[in-house]
Amino acid sequence: MNFLTHLIGYAAAIREFVAPTYRPERYYMRGPGPACARRGNSLGI
Repeated sequence: MNFLTHLIGYAAAIREFVAPTYRPERYYMRGPGPACARRGNSLGI
């Protein structure tokens, strides 16, 4: 059972190396958030 656990862990690590699940577009901030709007720091041209 311990060998199988290690084997599954190695397989998951190899899969993550080949096809990573990190998607940068999920974490990209698209402009100022509500805290910035509450501060009122608009450039108001």
